[in-house]
Amino acid sequence: MRKTVYILAAAAAALTSTIGIAKEAKQSFEYEGSTYVYTSSVENGRQVINGRRFPSGQAFHLIVRGDRVSGTAGGVPVAFATTEASGAAGGIAAVAR
Repeated sequence: MRKTVYILAAAAAALTSTIGIAKEAKQSFEYEGSTYVYTSSVENGRQVINGRRFPSGQAFHLIVRGDRVSGTAGGVPVAFATTEASGAAGGIAAVAR
C-alpha cells in the first residue's frame, strides 16, 4: 500500500500545477510494470483526480485541498501533504505524458 501512496503522490504532484484548468484529457504514466491512467477536474475550487492502475484495474480518487491530498486508493483511505507529492514526482521518469 505504501508504494501505491507513493505513486498517487507522484500523480498528484504532476497535476497540482494545473489547478486552474477546468478539465483535462486523460493522462497516464508507467511505473514498475503498471500503467496509471487518470483525469483531473476542478470542482468547488478543489482539484479532483480520478483514475485506475492497470492491469489490476485498482481505482483511485484524490482531492487536493490547499496543501493536503486525501482520497482513496483501491478502497483504502489515503492522505498526504502536497510537499510529499512533490518529492515523489522526482522519482518517476515519465509523469503525465
